[in-house]
Amino acid sequence: MAKRRTKLQLLQESGPPAKSSQPTDTHREEFLKYLRGECHLADNTIAAYGRDLTKFFEWLGDRSLARIAVGDLTNYMGTLQAAQLAPSSMARNIVAVRTFFKYLQLEGVVIENPADLLAAQKMWQRMPGVLSRRQVDAFLAAPRKSDSFYLRDVAMLEVLYATGCRASEVCNLRVRDLSLPQRHLRCEGKGGKQRMVPVGTKAIEAIERYMSDLRGELAEKALHPPEELFLSRGGRALDRIQLWRLVKRYARRVGIDDKMSPHSLRHSFATHLLAGGADLRQVQEMLGHASIQTTQIYTHVEHSRLKRVHKQFHPRA
Repeated sequence: MAKRRTKLQLLQESGPPAKSSQPTDTHREEFLKYLRGECHLADNTIAAYGRDLTKFFEWLGDRSLARIAVGDLTNYMGTLQAAQLAPSSMARNIVAVRTFFKYLQLEGVVIENPADLLAAQKMWQRMPGVLSRRQVDAFLAAPRKSDSFYLRDVAMLEVLYATGCRASEVCNLRVRDLSLPQRHLRCEGKGGKQRMVPVGTKAIEAIERYMSDLRGELAEKALHPPEELFLSRGGRALDRIQLWRLVKRYARRVGIDDKMSPHSLRHSFATHLLAGGADLRQVQEMLGHASIQTTQIYTHVEHSRLKRVHKQFHPRA
């Protein structure tokens, strides 16, 4: 194994791989020998990996292995899911492809391993439904002026969708975290990690109206001046349960699926950005994901949605 690693290190220093990167049956057979001889995997596991790679090579065709990117592999996983593979089979396919590309790295066939960025199937299975843009518009317009805290609720919902922040991050948002002239805000994510998130015009206008006409009135009801932006009727910071209930109430009002939650807006935020051409790394930064593998699931969701749209509306689908 040490000899292989040294070979890869020398390759990375000297430039592109010298070996052919065209997919061949030899690559597959040598990989299976590697699993048996050096990884000591069970025969059944090796046979399963072999079947998985057969599917992969059929999809790959004559494309160069060295030119395959993570987006291509995501599309491949999308075709497997469209074939209605079981979640366990999907997960094993991901492991097989990831291990195969790692082997190709060690052999000097490829330099990068795009499969490292593939999201696990269990993450895909947990993905809640994403709202369409029309549903988002209807949902954000759901609060009425007759509602008790109309201005607060409008601002809160706009911030959820405009920033993709988690419910807890919105509840903990402080007035001093706002930089509205610069069109961004600072939020504190998991592990106390802070990030700057852009805010759009509609969300800024909603925040300014709430700050001007309602927040001061709510803040006066608290024993001590509150730092948080969104306050309850008693002047305390709005908590996650209250936020969750408000989101559910407005979702029901406009006839959106009852499974709607604050996190649905976060998923919609990310999916709509990627659909509009945003870079995956930039979306990762805005969401505050520690690993791009977590962000990668939205690429799969958007791919699946586009396939459904094509099937529904294309005359030859």
